[in-house]
Amino acid sequence: MMSLTTLSPLELALEIRPRARLDVRDVRAEVSALHGDVLDRYARCLYTSPHTTAGYLPQSLAARLTGRGQGLGSYVELFRAVFPEGAGYQHDKLELREELDPAQRQVEPANADSHLAFMAAGLRTCVSYSTDRPGPVYFIDLDGMAVDAPRKRTTTLVGYDRETEVARTTLEVPVSAHPVDAINLKAPKLGLYAQIAEFIAAHDVTKGRVRIELAPSEQFASLTVNEYETLLMQHDLAEVLRTPLRFAAEKAKHAWNDPRALPSKAIEYAKYDMVRALNRLVEALGLGESRIERLLARALEVPASRFLHMKRSVDLRVSDARMPGHGAVVEGTFQTPILVQWRSAPRGARAVTIRLSSFS
Repeated sequence: MMSLTTLSPLELALEIRPRARLDVRDVRAEVSALHGDVLDRYARCLYTSPHTTAGYLPQSLAARLTGRGQGLGSYVELFRAVFPEGAGYQHDKLELREELDPAQRQVEPANADSHLAFMAAGLRTCVSYSTDRPGPVYFIDLDGMAVDAPRKRTTTLVGYDRETEVARTTLEVPVSAHPVDAINLKAPKLGLYAQIAEFIAAHDVTKGRVRIELAPSEQFASLTVNEYETLLMQHDLAEVLRTPLRFAAEKAKHAWNDPRALPSKAIEYAKYDMVRALNRLVEALGLGESRIERLLARALEVPASRFLHMKRSVDLRVSDARMPGHGAVVEGTFQTPILVQWRSAPRGARAVTIRLSSFS
């Protein structure tokens, strides 16, 4: 009589040394070279990044992009065209960053463009892939170099077979009356992380994930995981939500080196640059006049909500790696779940659902 062997979830960490500021690595191949097919024995694999400018695309989108030649590269370049390096971001004005001491200001990278491109392109810090689908799994780093030296990057992979939801609740998150706003969901006063910790302890989850999701009724809002830095969230991201091509136009204006350059002319130049990047993506994917082409093209004339690929849910890894037998949310130093809205909420709050699941 045949018996089935149940494998316990397996967690592996991989160190990555970026080769350039934009660095794309096939993590699945690198792990296989080091550890063989150990993760392929599981039905699914959770890929996580502790960084705010490096992560993964959802499997379905990644598969569409990598299935056609230069599709992934063209996709990333589209968002780099919208958020060019050195385009006058407030986050990059280190003299205004009060949270940094003088020594930190000397080494802190000017990388607002990478943060914004990460959020807009829909990159995630935690994704789950089915292992029975062949092909690479790409770790996409938008800011892999600090001055002239590679940054230290790591990623963690968790192989598992089943995922069981063990707890769920909905919280009301107060939001401001401002139409454009970003809310730090890790703020202690909200109680969201306290609720998650309570769930994890009550259900003794050592390997799993937390999903934070906007309620179906919530409109004109999204969730992301990134660095909640005031200048980045309240100034740079707010500018993008109001005018998606704001920084591309700023870069174009500086490129002319003409202080009299009209903002409207700069916007038109930015649109042209974006259209070229969009056309390269469409050609690489062989899409022609497809729905995705029309959707992206509308970004030239509609609000950011139609363009930014920000999500209605984000995931957080739960692990006992730091204290065996005691699970906890494991995330990078600067990672924060953030609720972004581009239209004020009628009742001054938004409903967010928390779901905890356990891996086996």
